Amino acid sequence: MGQFSLSAVGVDRPGIVAAVSGVLMELGCNIEDSTMSILQGHFAILLVVSAPAAVGAAAVEEALDPVARRFALLVVVRSFDEGDGDGGGAKGRVETGGRAESAAEGWTIAVHGADRPGIVHAVASTLAEVGGNVIDLTTHLVGAPEAPVYVMTLRATLPAGEAGAAAAEVRRSAEALGVHCTVQRDEAELL
Repeated sequence: MGQFSLSAVGVDRPGIVAAVSGVLMELGCNIEDSTMSILQGHFAILLVVSAPAAVGAAAVEEALDPVARRFALLVVVRSFDEGDGDGGGAKGRVETGGRAESAAEGWTIAVHGADRPGIVHAVASTLAEVGGNVIDLTTHLVGAPEAPVYVMTLRATLPAGEAGAAAAEVRRSAEALGVHCTVQRDEAELL
């Protein structure tokens, strides 16, 4: 089986997910991991797809061309074996910030406050400095247009044994921008 990343972006319209997943099913592909969002009226999806050995990235992209034209989507399909440097494909998923996954702890970080440039950068930079890794990130503007509130939620891994100190550093970094930040360890029974 080959493994691919598939991304598609365009103006949101009903039926996009059904059309994309239908093509993948017809090719014998399996959607292994996915994230999809509507960002200010624009659809964005990123999939990890496994495909039969005879189906290459170019064939997947070509099969999706009618869907891309129908929905005015920009679709990109890339083999995990192309350009990853070590031929390791998705194997990089077991490493987080140069540390084995088992040596990292899952944490959830929630930030909210007045919208301003640099919030994502400040939190992500601090996470990188303390050996953390962003696993999932969402941001939204909520509230009245004249006084929007910026809301960011991320899941991250922090180095085991150092996670408490790392979490405190992330909190300080966000609060230095004048936004409220909570950082809490992921508990299996809560997920």
